[in-house]
Amino acid sequence: MSLTANGRPPFRADHIGSLLRPAKLREAHKQHAAGSIGDADFRTIQDQAIREVVKLQEGAGLQVVTDGEFRRASYWGRFVSLIDGFVIKEAQFTFHDDHGHETAFTAPHVVSRLKRRASIGLEEFTFVKPLTKAVPKITMPAPSTMHYWRVGNWTDPGIYRDAKEFFADLGRAYQQEIAELAAAGCQYVQLDEVALANLCDPVSRYKAKALGADPDSLVELYVEAINEAVRNLPADMVVGVHMCRGNFKGKYLSEGGYDSVADKLFNGARVNHFLLEYDTPRAGDFAPLGSLPKNKGVVLGLVSSKVPQLEAIEVLKRRADEAAKYVDPERLAISPQCGFASTVAGNPVTEADEVAKLRLCVEAARAIWG
Repeated sequence: MSLTANGRPPFRADHIGSLLRPAKLREAHKQHAAGSIGDADFRTIQDQAIREVVKLQEGAGLQVVTDGEFRRASYWGRFVSLIDGFVIKEAQFTFHDDHGHETAFTAPHVVSRLKRRASIGLEEFTFVKPLTKAVPKITMPAPSTMHYWRVGNWTDPGIYRDAKEFFADLGRAYQQEIAELAAAGCQYVQLDEVALANLCDPVSRYKAKALGADPDSLVELYVEAINEAVRNLPADMVVGVHMCRGNFKGKYLSEGGYDSVADKLFNGARVNHFLLEYDTPRAGDFAPLGSLPKNKGVVLGLVSSKVPQLEAIEVLKRRADEAAKYVDPERLAISPQCGFASTVAGNPVTEADEVAKLRLCVEAARAIWG
């Protein structure tokens, strides 16, 4: 299947990428980290789990598949481990739930000039490609991931003059990665953008200010970082940006509509489409989609990956009709709002729930758009 950057999402039914790790793979991650199994045995277990999860996606009727991010401990961990210059420290933000419970997490911190040591997603792509007739998608953390979560103290002193110089180095790593993926036949890359979604939240913006950053300047910085990452993008590769409010064991990082970032992001980012979370009222209404230029599309994340309850197709159809007041229906698609397992632990849903949600996206796409 040939993909074209034409302002439409490449598939009417998409998904965000990460999928629930089976129990054997979760245990293998623990054993490998503890040194009780070696690289070869760990790889064998990963390979088999990926073969099975590709079949799971095909069985759900999807035309786009990932490896479930099964070779990663977290959505950004593999990226950071293969670029020299990062260490991991505690983030300056926390996850929380509707009951006020908070959970700390970790984030990248810069200790030297960045240097990409090895390909990050190429191995994932070349393993999945021969397994399926569907289109393999490669997901990567957006550049802002490497900066925002420690925005008040993101680097050791004396390494970079400023964040723009840092993002120039980081952008070259993305450009190298994308060039290698394209040479291997990859046509679809997704950047998972959490920081910009966080900057939709007044509370998070206040926190960023308290840490010494200007939220509006950060929006401009991070949009330009996306553009630096996709500089020299091949004509036959499609890039989508997933706006994520955080996804850890069912908890989230932020809330708030897209109003404060919509104009700069939708008009400024040189990508084909956006995958937007719209599963709860925390995401606001569809009005910010009116800022979307006519050459960009939207995947509506209307199906929750955080809870097992299955959404009604009639509700999904009604919400898609509401979105169509602001965006041509030809430029709309549907997906879960996020992945099912941004880390090995996964969300509080079962594999049966996950399959039902993926099938629902396929069925809803047919019901809504034919």
